[in-house]
Amino acid sequence: MKQFDYLVLGSGLAGLSFALKVAPYGRVAIVTKKDRAESNTNYAQGGVASVTSKEDSFELHVRDTLEAGAGLCKEAAVRTIVEDGPARIAELIELGMQFTEREIPLSHGARELDLGREGGHSKRRILHAKDITGREIERALLAAVADQPNITIFENHLAINLITSQKLGYSGDNQCLGVYVLDKQSGHVETFAAPVTLLATGGSGKVYLYTTNPDIATGDGIAMAWRAGAAVANMEFVQFHPTCLYHPKAKSFLISEAVRGEGGVLKSIEGVEFMEKVHPLKSLAPRDIVARAIDSEMKKSGADYVLLDITHKPARFLIDRFPNIYKTCLSYGIDITKEPIPVVPAAHYQCGGVLTNVDGETDIAGLYAVGEVSCTGLHGANRLASNSLLEALVCSHRAAQRAVANKPKPAECKIPPWHAGNASNADEMVVVSHNWDEIRRIMWDYVGIVRTNKRLQRAQKRIANLQAEIQEYYWDFIVTSDLLELRNIATVAELIIACALRRPESRGLNYNLDYPNANPEWAQRDTVLRKGP
Repeated sequence: MKQFDYLVLGSGLAGLSFALKVAPYGRVAIVTKKDRAESNTNYAQGGVASVTSKEDSFELHVRDTLEAGAGLCKEAAVRTIVEDGPARIAELIELGMQFTEREIPLSHGARELDLGREGGHSKRRILHAKDITGREIERALLAAVADQPNITIFENHLAINLITSQKLGYSGDNQCLGVYVLDKQSGHVETFAAPVTLLATGGSGKVYLYTTNPDIATGDGIAMAWRAGAAVANMEFVQFHPTCLYHPKAKSFLISEAVRGEGGVLKSIEGVEFMEKVHPLKSLAPRDIVARAIDSEMKKSGADYVLLDITHKPARFLIDRFPNIYKTCLSYGIDITKEPIPVVPAAHYQCGGVLTNVDGETDIAGLYAVGEVSCTGLHGANRLASNSLLEALVCSHRAAQRAVANKPKPAECKIPPWHAGNASNADEMVVVSHNWDEIRRIMWDYVGIVRTNKRLQRAQKRIANLQAEIQEYYWDFIVTSDLLELRNIATVAELIIACALRRPESRGLNYNLDYPNANPEWAQRDTVLRKGP
């Protein structure tokens, strides 16, 4: 058994920030299922939303967040995260994070942060590093972690199940004791024990057929927390990014919202603008509205995509502001300086998750959750662009402070080693890959941007059948990373559908044709699911 003081699952912004903050107080293990830089953070293009300009204010940022969240945000959580933001940004810069700057006009060479604007924001407040902000954040944090002797990173290790006192049969309050982890290279299951465990496992985009997320985003943390008895909330609110590159050879490449922030205009394949009839902010409307408008336009025209046109901007500006997007599109034969970009919506961000407060505390003692895996009340029914990295930064800091100040006493529970029983090696992996594809297609077709009760019920039946098959497979065969991820996406799919069926209204990202309007009684009302141990 590997014993630590703090156990961190995930190596994105939330996990690395937390690890750095608690490292002075004990030994830290970071468990990550691929290499240390592979995370949703690493793929974030846009940036971090925070008030750093004299023209901006906390009140405006709070207002924009509440408006985007469609009446479901917790205002106290929003204010805390927004107001804590600038101090956390300053710490990130001290660690070596290099945000893009610009020369101040008429200042003889003085420079200031170059602030971008994205959908739903009333002011320019997006700090960015060109269009590879996430990659630069990962670089800075991993360099800082490398200098910490108290932190050990376990790459290619996939968490299987949380170990809790109730699961082991002990009475009293449920306490998290650690986690069983699959070493993907050796195939052995190891036991990691710690009085404090942080879930920083990111989102669940791979539950859907089309997503902007990397392959790792299989909702592992949400599924593990649910199995352990933690409450989850608002899983019906899955944000579809309006603009994913449409190309047969492109896999999940995001066209940042910042492209629209800098003047990009959405058009039909005939070249006609359509957002001006939908929302006063036109192409810069909140993401749920833009995604639904694109979906409607595609269904109306029968086209497979719409166009995002920014060719009216100078070529030099576009190449300098969006070097990664320019280079990637060019590799597929699309010159964004001369022709519009074909785009489609794709699953992007999970607004719900493990129910926590702004300090990352769950309802299981010793278990914290931060970042996309959590549901703090910041995002409500629709996340405001670039608030996610802000939330990860602020809440990881608060969770670290809380975990250090309230470290639980080691539980007097004996943790048994992982028991494989009579499981044998799976000889029909084709079943795993088939079920994986089936779940993702069911979710895309029935639980996508526009839903109906009949579609949701159909999906629920099919997912239940698949889960029975997966569970049988889980007990009969030795665990592999593919099987574990399949089990997790099936669980997350079940939770998304269950929450969507419980909300009798359309609000934010949950648009149901059977209830096309928002129900005032469901404002400020979370869809909370709880399960016994």
